[in-house]
Amino acid sequence: MGMLKEFKEFAMKGNVVDLAVGVVIGGAFGAIVSAIVDHILMPVVGMLTGGINFDALSVKVGEAELKYGMAISATVKFVVIAFFLFLIIKALNKTKKEEPPAAPPPTPEDIVLLREIRDALRK
Repeated sequence: MGMLKEFKEFAMKGNVVDLAVGVVIGGAFGAIVSAIVDHILMPVVGMLTGGINFDALSVKVGEAELKYGMAISATVKFVVIAFFLFLIIKALNKTKKEEPPAAPPPTPEDIVLLREIRDALRK
């Protein structure tokens, strides 16, 4: 019973729940970006490069077929996702309020006492 209770405490921590929500949203965001890249961006790039279908690009090495075009498409997807995440994080950082600088720690009592002695001796 103790292990089940410990697992429940672990699973219900805020960080784990936040991570799960992030993974689900990230998966949905990845699907959206894949659709945009596969059906909008790459066909336009293909037209600009003379009708090249990047997903069909491959080279045969013996019996193996290396589909490097799919790697190009995956790289473009990664760059698009990274760029959009950069824009989102940049916008979130702008909305955060800047915290005022922390007050300096109080001067230790012995330093204050030494300064008073020094000032008294100067007089």
